[in-house]
Amino acid sequence: MVRLLVLYNPPEDAVAFDKYYNENHIPLAKQLPGLVRYTISRNLAANAQYYLIAELDWADMASAQAALRSPVGAACAADVAKFATTGAPSLLFEVAEV
Repeated sequence: MVRLLVLYNPPEDAVAFDKYYNENHIPLAKQLPGLVRYTISRNLAANAQYYLIAELDWADMASAQAALRSPVGAACAADVAKFATTGAPSLLFEVAEV
């Protein structure tokens, strides 16, 4: 399994961020080819380093790379700038159960 981890910094306007993320970005990202799983986690601490963490999984690296290079992948990347104005670093890595 391969995972894309997106770490969303605390937004300037959490209500606007949540509205856009839930109504626009999630439906777009769920169209990524070969996507196996998509989860989000929120850090509820008042001074948390990250506001929201998204985890998107594919069966293998080739599937993940193809999805991220697809037209939907390009649209998702461009869409992040519309709502994550404080930054959203990401990591792509292999996952192994132990």
